Amino acid sequence: MLTTSHYCPLCKPDNEIVLWQDSYLRVIRVADEEYPGYLRVIWQSHVAEMSDLDPQGRLHVMNVVMAAEEALRDCLRPDKINLACFGNMVPHLHWHVIARFRTDRHFPQPIWGAPQREARLPIGARKPDADLAESLRRAISRIGMA
Repeated sequence: MLTTSHYCPLCKPDNEIVLWQDSYLRVIRVADEEYPGYLRVIWQSHVAEMSDLDPQGRLHVMNVVMAAEEALRDCLRPDKINLACFGNMVPHLHWHVIARFRTDRHFPQPIWGAPQREARLPIGARKPDADLAESLRRAISRIGMA
């Protein structure tokens, strides 16, 4: 387990677009023009791995990751959702939940890979944060967490 003695950008967030949070985690929209359906599910306390959590915490994280996926599918109608949990660059437990479209810049490659084309996102790929937040609240309430 890591300590908070090292600088961590997820422990000290700056200008985050928080769509939902509770005492354990928060869901933010990543400000990325090329990927308007890019969410991050971030554990509030500084831990590096899923195995640092107790079983209840692990279940809570995965329930919210699945709710974020469901919200993006409902709100944006993407072609695919990508889920990733790395922590190589920022060793603070967080999940990337990314709506993907066949016409996005990197599809079918990961968004961190080499670009495949100029992006041409479909109509409806960009929604106001309030719409994403409402879709997320509905998804979370369906799993009995709200």
